Amino acid sequence: MTTKTYDGFTEAERSAMKARATELKKRGTKADPEVEVLAKIAEMSESDRAIAEKIHAVVKAYAPMLTAKTWYGMPAYARDGKIVCHFQPAAKFNTRYAMLGFSDQANLDDGAMWPAYYAITEVTAADEKKLAALIERAVS
Repeated sequence: MTTKTYDGFTEAERSAMKARATELKKRGTKADPEVEVLAKIAEMSESDRAIAEKIHAVVKAYAPMLTAKTWYGMPAYARDGKIVCHFQPAAKFNTRYAMLGFSDQANLDDGAMWPAYYAITEVTAADEKKLAALIERAVS
């Protein structure tokens, strides 16, 4: 007799999928998606929250045409309803660094290969300038 084990989704992955299902159910309601993003940021650990707040401020300043919304329970920024970039806190999937990810909607193409995710452990003033340039390029 053999015992079968299941190597399916982790609890964090299941939680993200549930968050996404909730987001889809809220479509068309009068809920303000930016308020939800700010609430998600407020729930984060101190280090993730500090990074998320800076990214949010940079996006609002350098890409005001993007709409803040949650995506799989994470702060994300969309143009015409399509996600351009999102912030994945380190605590979300128990990783050693947070990530800023870009979708195919971002204008970051650079030849045949370019980065679509950036690992972030903190945001200094110099990093903030790099983020601003990256966000501006993504929406150009």
